[in-house]
Amino acid sequence: MMATARKWLGAGLVIALIGLLAMLAPRPLATAPDLKLTTITGHALDLKALRGKPVIVTFWATDCPSCIKEIPHLRALYQDYHPRGLELIAIAMYYDPPSHVVAMSEAQQLPYQVALDLHADYARAFGQVALTPTTFLIAPDGRIVLQYTGLSDNQALHKAIDTLLEG
Repeated sequence: MMATARKWLGAGLVIALIGLLAMLAPRPLATAPDLKLTTITGHALDLKALRGKPVIVTFWATDCPSCIKEIPHLRALYQDYHPRGLELIAIAMYYDPPSHVVAMSEAQQLPYQVALDLHADYARAFGQVALTPTTFLIAPDGRIVLQYTGLSDNQALHKAIDTLLEG
């Protein structure tokens, strides 16, 4: 009888965890918001001005192990696809100290643009991003074609980028 109760309790906890993760995941968006960002180097970026190119926007934090694990893949994606038109923007979460973001960007030699979301405005605009990493692939026409919370599917991302660059 005790084993059955533990199974039901375990199942209940799994369902509660799935529900919590669903609540924390950003609302699915059809199109990317029109945002004006400032990078850690002071460069102004306008997402709307990037229309015509595929764009990856990834929300991350310096204390997020999955975010750190994803950096080599993002760096390789940028190096492979940027010459063909891909743009990549990493947005550091509002709670991440700017000095940590700058230090991590330099230590990891990030070749792509990094912006700070000091007041969580960008996270709100992308559907209430609360978990990292959260990554969006935006088509040249502004549609969001892929969205990942957690580590992204590298193979699917490559395939989608190839399709966008061919079309």
